Amino acid sequence: MSLYGWLHIGIILFPLILSFERKITYYKKLPALALSLLIVSTVFIIWDAIATARGDWSFNEEHILGFTLLGLPIEEILFFVTVPYSCLFMYETIKLYIPEKTISVRPVWYYTASTLLLGVALFFTDQYYTWTVLLFAAGFFLLAPLLHPVLIQSRNFYIFMAFSYLPFLVVNYILTSVPVVLYGSQAIGGGRFLTIPYEDFFYSFAMIGFWTLFYEYFRIKLAHRK
Repeated sequence: MSLYGWLHIGIILFPLILSFERKITYYKKLPALALSLLIVSTVFIIWDAIATARGDWSFNEEHILGFTLLGLPIEEILFFVTVPYSCLFMYETIKLYIPEKTISVRPVWYYTASTLLLGVALFFTDQYYTWTVLLFAAGFFLLAPLLHPVLIQSRNFYIFMAFSYLPFLVVNYILTSVPVVLYGSQAIGGGRFLTIPYEDFFYSFAMIGFWTLFYEYFRIKLAHRK
């Protein structure tokens, strides 16, 4: 087993075991999760494959099995399954134990955030990873009010996003300090928190935000069909 593979086991083990816990009943939400992964994970895997081929990042052969798909280690593909599975389990747990409260935020603030992110992205068009993750983050603020506006007015969503950075710091620190993932100097700005590129924080926000957005959208759609 590779180090990257062991990380996946650590990421998914407890959410997988607790999926049938009678209060959360996470297993009943798996169809919505699967649809979210089909859209969001597919987009990010394709981008990941393009970025890897372009040299934005590479993978340390000492810590992967060596099996590849679309030019990506199989462990990297699994990242887009184990991480959303565990993150959305955390999201459902937060919804169960923390009372929901609606945050009244005018749509102009979402579009302002998106505009600012797009504006900053223009300064980093020569750094592919920086530029792309800023576009993804901007895209979330543009799409969320249209697809499922209730989500971005949910206090629990923001609590969840804040908590999601705790496992993010642990996993990303391991990936970047060992390192398992090596970043090309031409793709990032160079600034890091510990060993984690600052760009990874925007990457995590956008990716988890999109997974949650489509998950909630399909969860409600499927519930209405019953």
